[in-house]
Amino acid sequence: MKRLLTICFLVAFALALPAQDQIPDSLIIYWKTTPRGSIVWDLTTEKRLPHGDNMEMAGQKVAAIVYYTVDRDKGLSITRDVIFPQLRTFLWSDERWWRNYRAYLRHKYTDDVLPVIEIGRRKLRVKKLDSIEIEGQLIFYHSPVLGVRVVRKLFPSMTGRFFVEEWTLTNETDSALTLNIYPTTLEQKERGHRGLYTRRVYTDAPGEVRLNPGQSRSFAIYFGAALDGEIMDFDWRKAQTERESFLRYVKNNFALQTPDSVINTLFYFSKIRAAENLFYSSRMGLIHSPGGGNYYVGIWANDQAEYSGPFFPFLGYPDGNLAAYNCYKWYLDHLPPDYDHKITSSYEMNADLTCCGMDRGDAAMIAYGLSQYLLYRGDRQIARELWPLLAWTLEYSHRHRNAQGAVLSDSDEMEGRLPTGKANLATSSLYYGALRYAAYLAGALGKDDTAQLYRLRASEMALVIENYFGADIDGLHTYRYFDGNTKLRHWICLPLVMGIETREQGTLKALFDRLWTENGVLVELDTTSHGKPVFWDRGTLYAFRGAFKAGATDLALERLKQYSTNRLLGFHVPYVVEAYPENNMRHLSAESALYARIFPEGLIGLEPTGLQSFTVAPHLPSQWNEYSLRRVHVFGGNLDFYVRRAGQKLLVEIRNNGKIVERKRITPGQTLSVKL
Repeated sequence: MKRLLTICFLVAFALALPAQDQIPDSLIIYWKTTPRGSIVWDLTTEKRLPHGDNMEMAGQKVAAIVYYTVDRDKGLSITRDVIFPQLRTFLWSDERWWRNYRAYLRHKYTDDVLPVIEIGRRKLRVKKLDSIEIEGQLIFYHSPVLGVRVVRKLFPSMTGRFFVEEWTLTNETDSALTLNIYPTTLEQKERGHRGLYTRRVYTDAPGEVRLNPGQSRSFAIYFGAALDGEIMDFDWRKAQTERESFLRYVKNNFALQTPDSVINTLFYFSKIRAAENLFYSSRMGLIHSPGGGNYYVGIWANDQAEYSGPFFPFLGYPDGNLAAYNCYKWYLDHLPPDYDHKITSSYEMNADLTCCGMDRGDAAMIAYGLSQYLLYRGDRQIARELWPLLAWTLEYSHRHRNAQGAVLSDSDEMEGRLPTGKANLATSSLYYGALRYAAYLAGALGKDDTAQLYRLRASEMALVIENYFGADIDGLHTYRYFDGNTKLRHWICLPLVMGIETREQGTLKALFDRLWTENGVLVELDTTSHGKPVFWDRGTLYAFRGAFKAGATDLALERLKQYSTNRLLGFHVPYVVEAYPENNMRHLSAESALYARIFPEGLIGLEPTGLQSFTVAPHLPSQWNEYSLRRVHVFGGNLDFYVRRAGQKLLVEIRNNGKIVERKRITPGQTLSVKL
């Protein structure tokens, strides 16, 4: 059933999405970073046209994927795919049952909905662009037309059920101008699962605007919706204030500073994308969801429990920490009745629907992410409350092992797209990592016998990973992904992530040489889809974390710079993506959380050892003399990490709320233990 459901989703959404040009064989750079933390595409001298792209933005009750195309004359066309995640619709008469899982109220709006603006007896055709800028908002700077410059800024409301396109008109002539604005109002009603829905597009522009020389006037076009009797009293100025406040918080907390502006900017952008995808669920509370046009108001064992949950303590974003807590709490409150039943992979459409029958190793995913989240949060009360979920998922994994000790699962998070055998490396690696962290947590909670048991089981699993999965593949001393596997697979990076380095060199060679492309690590060597290489960014992002952690610092940085440049400044920007060709490189949110986690967990080598204790094993690339990671809200503190070159050694300084708690010269990769 799960595989059928997956195939149906893939076919439908491949047909629904606009065609993406062939992935370039070499890096093509369109954008540049700016000192203010944004990226800009300068079109004044651009010759590589036409070119189009899309990006997603979200708030608690709305998401939008904005498709934009710049033609050969630098004219702009926009299609706005506006989604209202909480408003689940009825299916059309000719739709298949599985569409229930994606039945969001949504509509694509083209430029036909834009207001008509007149100056004298001429209509203002706003098309030609000078530049485009992105920083959590999408801004189009148009060339002056009839003496009027137009700037269009697109962004979501963070709390309301609407999306904003703000227009600012500036008179660049020496004379006063009078503009007449004829707005378009569109409205459509339909009944859905939650009541009567109303979609509405309208503008708050005045009918007539008089602009003196140099004067500007702004108005908004609203793409909104209402449930039953909700009043559409949208306020774009309030929405803009909320969005800018959110962006300031994200920029100023969990702040990375390196000598590389591309990495700095993509790190900042990754925090935006990871933290904005919080949606209110009437059943689950505020939760994080992947997005991408497909996945809203739901939680998944991989994206939320494993990828994004442990990210939010680093950022310290209260709404994000709450969303992660709500995810784990929902899983706790809906545990299976016994260990013969698998835990549910996902709760979708406001938890009205669950999915699916396949065991992807979800218990191990949840255990790994939850154990990290609880240690990073440093909150003893929350740790005690959620401990039963951690204990259950670990026990389930322990009871579902084969004769050799490898954890059994029907698949992994690839959900049957590629064979995984009956026991795969990813599930066993996640279980191993979860045991290690759970042992630390058990010790912190006074569960000494349990801590000892988990340490013993972790030692046993380390041997299983070596003896059962260890193999020479394609001439490299690395891992087979499952019994009978003969091709290199991206998830062979996971033992490195978990601190197992017995096959480090062969694994690094496999990941960053044999499997490497300019779009990251291939899912599997020699695997293509319709002749196109298959990549899922999540595997690449884990590979970077593992490589830095293992001390392959310069190799990891070289590949990270190449990859980051492509994702931030290349043909599809400004975030890391889910996959290609499936879903056409959608900007799923949790992948951005994985990018941000590369630096504390990989480069700095941060490892929790308790609720207020941890170790670090920092590395410093030979190209850099220093870097810092500041205002990191873990272990109940507010930590700053500084790493500087000091001759052949590194000077490591750690502060908590501005006070130095550790300052020491170490050799690269040496471990420091810190207790707050």
